[in-house]
Amino acid sequence: MRPRISIVPGDPSGIGPELIAKLLQEDGVRDAADILLVGDAHLWQRGAEQAGTDIELNSIDEADVPGFDGLGHLDLATISPEAVQVSEVTVAGGTTSLRCLDKALDLAQAGHVDGVLFAPFNKAAMTAAGLNAEDEHRYMARYLGFTGYHSEINVLDELMTTRVTSHIGLKDVASNIDGPGIERAIELAHATLARSGKTRPHVAVAALNPHAGDNGKFGREEIDIIEPVVKACQKRQMNVTGPWPSDTVFLKAKRGEVDAVVTMYHDQGQIAIKLMGFERGVTVAGGLPIPVATPAHGTAFDIAGKGIANVGATRQAFDLLVRMARNVNSEIAA
Repeated sequence: MRPRISIVPGDPSGIGPELIAKLLQEDGVRDAADILLVGDAHLWQRGAEQAGTDIELNSIDEADVPGFDGLGHLDLATISPEAVQVSEVTVAGGTTSLRCLDKALDLAQAGHVDGVLFAPFNKAAMTAAGLNAEDEHRYMARYLGFTGYHSEINVLDELMTTRVTSHIGLKDVASNIDGPGIERAIELAHATLARSGKTRPHVAVAALNPHAGDNGKFGREEIDIIEPVVKACQKRQMNVTGPWPSDTVFLKAKRGEVDAVVTMYHDQGQIAIKLMGFERGVTVAGGLPIPVATPAHGTAFDIAGKGIANVGATRQAFDLLVRMARNVNSEIAA
């Protein structure tokens, strides 16, 4: 089944519009899905100019969105051309980012598209424009009225990582780790892998302490908290192992022996996965009822407008999103 993917340009001051213009020229992209560009026409045209390519905007009215196919464009008026300041954090840039995202989420929630791809946002600009959330993932959940468990998932090729704690100080990590939190993270990794087409995925759980605590010498979190959850998940017939020392678990991941790694804190997984392939990394809004993905890198203000942005991660995000949307559609059809 051919999914429908809506794409929003991200922060116009960064490389987002350029990346999407390049994505649309990639082999196989337009064959893989029906694509709806959501955002101001001049943003897409600016991106094409930056990329040194042409973009064909087939603008349609919102009433015609349910029946569109191929490449369509839903024109919005969220920012004036004069307000776009390349390589600068602006309230206007944050405002257009939020309004375009809102519209794409509206379309997905109404069933008119099967997934949302957004080019990189700038959190400072979005916060200045009224984000009022820890990050765009919390914002999206609130906007959708979703109250279930959700978390950012990072993807590199066939490997996924998620984490038990996220944007908190390192000194607070141990006190914020508990059995239910670890179990939710494992379940989220397992469910997201299944949605992407993996059958019986192998989820590895990282330890918190060096040497996985060395039998309690360096802390008892592995013995008292992490290991009991792993065993409980195994009893539920989930393919889960650990806790593995965090300085070796990613060697197993790099060799393809596991499909996902659940880490205990933010940088435990981020450092490893970015070293393994920063230019290919993807971020998935794990747990949300709508498949949402974005390249894991930022707005790259240092190269914005120069036409040299690497489309690799954006293509990876698109391909993963198409795969997830297809699997969701297959489940619905079944």
